[in-house]
Amino acid sequence: MRILLWHVHAAWATAFVQGPHEYLIPVTPDRDKYGLGRPETYPWPVSATEVAADRLASQDVDVVVAQRPEELELAERWLGRRPGRDVPAVFVEHNTPKGEVPNLRHPLADRDDIPVVHVTHFNELFWDNGIAPTTVIEHGIVDPGYRYTGELARSAVVINEPIRRWRVTGTDLLPAFAQAAPVDVFGMKAEGLPGRLGIDPRAMGTYDLPQGELHAEMARRRVYVHPNRWTSLGLSLLEAMHLGMPVVALAATEVAEAVPEDAGVVSTKVSDLVEAVRRFIADPLYARQVGKQARDAALTRYGLARFLADWDRLLAEVVR
Repeated sequence: MRILLWHVHAAWATAFVQGPHEYLIPVTPDRDKYGLGRPETYPWPVSATEVAADRLASQDVDVVVAQRPEELELAERWLGRRPGRDVPAVFVEHNTPKGEVPNLRHPLADRDDIPVVHVTHFNELFWDNGIAPTTVIEHGIVDPGYRYTGELARSAVVINEPIRRWRVTGTDLLPAFAQAAPVDVFGMKAEGLPGRLGIDPRAMGTYDLPQGELHAEMARRRVYVHPNRWTSLGLSLLEAMHLGMPVVALAATEVAEAVPEDAGVVSTKVSDLVEAVRRFIADPLYARQVGKQARDAALTRYGLARFLADWDRLLAEVVR
């Protein structure tokens, strides 16, 4: 198939474009948020091709995969065909609802011509989907391989924009975790975070690294901490599990489904999570054992082959 797909969430799309199709990625002259083209730091195959937005009307497109409501209008304007009527389309919902939860209606709730694909069962449950047909295709990960060393008695956290997003991502909980072990925060726009939290810079590092370097550096830390309160299931959590890291995670949204009991510690009680970090830091052999179980669990449920097979089945149904 020839699939029109925007570069929105590079980590998710990196798995999606590993399939056997041709992926048309819109690009605009200034590479704005609706025309980013291919990402520079993720391993996308040559089958994902940049196409200028003003040339899309001449392209054969079998299906549109939209991830933001406004992309449906853009697709109609750029293709000259209406998604859901003139060209098959699906809508991928990456996010938890924001607002009057659990009564917030999905932007496509009044349409029955475009399936909404949720990335977690939690998201499907908490959005009011109205008459829109829905399904769940859980995440898949391009396996980074078992890289765990745990050589540094520190925790790893991955949060983009931790200062702006604050309570949503559990940034305010980091001082508690820093009492158990130094915390290294990986992600965009984390500069100045120790000062904002009142943490000694020696107890908190901040890093913005390309994905390849990120995985290697995460795996050097003894434990992965996932403090997010209200985000969809973070791919960084699944990546940490693939790397072979033991995980300590807030029991929010889909996390309790994703992390089995032998793969780490999941709780809504922050003091229990802090104590779990202390235990992993103090016992490297235990941390390694739990991390291997986390990797096995992630490969079983969030493997790339299952993810691509699920998407191939859905796309074939939509196009047919």
